[in-house]
Amino acid sequence: MAYDYSELLTQARQWAAAAQAEGRLSADRAQLLTTIDARSTESLFAASQTDPDTRPLIVAFMGGTGVGKSSLLNRLAGQAIARAGIERPTSREVTLYHHQSLAINKLPAGLPLDSIKISQHNDAVNSHIVWIDMPDFDSIELGNKRLVLEWLPHIDVLLYVVSPERYRDNKAWQLLLAEGAKHAWLFVMNQWDRGQPVQYDDFKQQLGKAGFTDPFIFRTSCSEPDGDEFAALLEQLRQLSGQHSVAQLEQRGEQLRRQHLKQTLQQLVDDFSAQDYAQLQQSFDALWQHTEASLQQGLAWPIKQLAQFWAENLGQPADIKLWDEWAQNRLNDLLDELVLQAAQANIPSKPLKSALQNVREQTEKNLTAQTELAGRQALLKPGNGAQRFLLRLTAICETVLPLAAMGVVGYQVFSGYYHSAADATAYLGTDFAVHSVLLIGLSWLIPFFLHKKIQPSLQKAALKGLQKGYQQALSAVRAEIEQILLVEQQRNERLQQQLQTILAKCGAGPAVAIEKGSLLGRVLLAD
Repeated sequence: MAYDYSELLTQARQWAAAAQAEGRLSADRAQLLTTIDARSTESLFAASQTDPDTRPLIVAFMGGTGVGKSSLLNRLAGQAIARAGIERPTSREVTLYHHQSLAINKLPAGLPLDSIKISQHNDAVNSHIVWIDMPDFDSIELGNKRLVLEWLPHIDVLLYVVSPERYRDNKAWQLLLAEGAKHAWLFVMNQWDRGQPVQYDDFKQQLGKAGFTDPFIFRTSCSEPDGDEFAALLEQLRQLSGQHSVAQLEQRGEQLRRQHLKQTLQQLVDDFSAQDYAQLQQSFDALWQHTEASLQQGLAWPIKQLAQFWAENLGQPADIKLWDEWAQNRLNDLLDELVLQAAQANIPSKPLKSALQNVREQTEKNLTAQTELAGRQALLKPGNGAQRFLLRLTAICETVLPLAAMGVVGYQVFSGYYHSAADATAYLGTDFAVHSVLLIGLSWLIPFFLHKKIQPSLQKAALKGLQKGYQQALSAVRAEIEQILLVEQQRNERLQQQLQTILAKCGAGPAVAIEKGSLLGRVLLAD
């Protein structure tokens, strides 16, 4: 599926704006797209509401001061419609000459109608050509250069006019080299009545060095027109004004703009491809191990102090900070170094720094809450499972064993009383009483002693719980940072995929094949 260049450029600029808003594309890199010139020859007629299927060929006279551009246009019109002579170096006037059937009501921004002299004709032979006489590119008026650059994107064919004395002018030549591939070119050596064949040959040789293998060069003279090549120049332009040639020029212009956009997008794709998240993750792992070891050493004392306070005060609130300024500084150092490592790995650091801000601000609150919660839970169930089982068992034995012992003693008392009544023997002796007391006492004392001995330390329970909660809280901080890195990678990959999609669309347009020996092949700069 083919996409219009304007649509592709809009998508690319929207992508750049979104990427820049997220901080994932610098303003300088986004400017590569925002500064692309979207103007074209077609846009000139879109503004004037001319049927694009029958639009004329736009031909502009370009050259240095005094080479006779305006004289050529006046000769074409048969009247003085363009300024010539001594006024030209300071004149900022653009002369537009077209058939009366073409209604130009509006021009794109930068080409105000009130600064353009418009003349019309009724010559049907040249009805499909619009002639433009532009200011001298090398004049002393600086605004002339701006006007020329404003008009250039709307030109199909540039008539590069030189004179025998000024065919090597550097300013106009530099413009030719810069704009060569964007237009069709016809070359005119005007004032040929003062020229020499060696100058013509040298000019042709210079064009060959610029990339024109077989250029059209017409020798004209407005002062002595007999026998010059002005008629041949007009004939070539009339052939180029055919709708097939105009369509091919439009397609070629579209292709060149697509290629330029594609090259620009490829630079941005390379920026995103250079992002090394694997390197950043390795850097974070090393940074975290160092920071975690430092925090464990530095926070061991406040954790121990809090455990002791809770053991002595049954878990009451304490004025002991588990996360102090020193710990916060260690975390800040980690996050700052991570942002720096991201920049070194060609990863946008601004959105990463913003995403890590919540870690800076919430770690103290979350770590303190999670650590204290684990410590309080540990105080509810001190010791391990075996200790808690033995505690319950000895508590039961403290009651059950004395009762059992008293039952045994009671039975012996009842049995002794029964037998003494029947046999008239002694009832109970001193040894029995002593043994009975010892039995009952030991049945309670032993479980009581064991219960006390296996009772877990509240301080140790609180310390263990606080340490466990602290480790869990640190693991949560690490997991949060790793999740942020993952999200950042996914967002950058999403932007890269969007950019790849636009890049693929740039290559979906039809290729324009122009034979080198054809008319268009000779007026276009060789690839």
